[in-house]
Amino acid sequence: MSIVLGIDPGSRIAGFGVVEVTAQGERHIDHGVIRLNETLPIWERLHEMHQAMEQLISSYRPNELAVEEIFLGKNPHSAFVLGHIRGVCLERGVAHGMGVFQYAARKIKKSITGNGSAKKDQVQFMVGQLLGLENLSLPMDATDALAVAITHARHATPKTLLAEIGREL
Repeated sequence: MSIVLGIDPGSRIAGFGVVEVTAQGERHIDHGVIRLNETLPIWERLHEMHQAMEQLISSYRPNELAVEEIFLGKNPHSAFVLGHIRGVCLERGVAHGMGVFQYAARKIKKSITGNGSAKKDQVQFMVGQLLGLENLSLPMDATDALAVAITHARHATPKTLLAEIGREL
């Protein structure tokens, strides 16, 4: 068994999703959002993200961390701020000895829906189907984080997750 913590980083709201990976597939453990105080300067929001990551890691003891990569949109400044938030997440994973991985948004969408250009509601629907959460109203950031975790579970190398699963058999 392996536990994957998926993160959809954001400078105001970051999503998290936790899945257990077994030989039978992925099982939902938890999901939610981390609300950062947007009135604070970035260095204080980085500290908030640090504390949130510590709490998540302490609570769920994940083996692996999967984070969505940055894409450069219309506002380069936003990408830089997002990069700082992602950096905190990646560093916390390394500091705790976890396997750390990152995935492009298109790869995540393709992995979940079969279409790299899928809309957010399509990803949300499929995440619900894959994890048996059809009747829950998931925040989009949490859905995206669960999608990152599922993508990792399905694309991890044998050296990582599959080695853990093999111990169960």
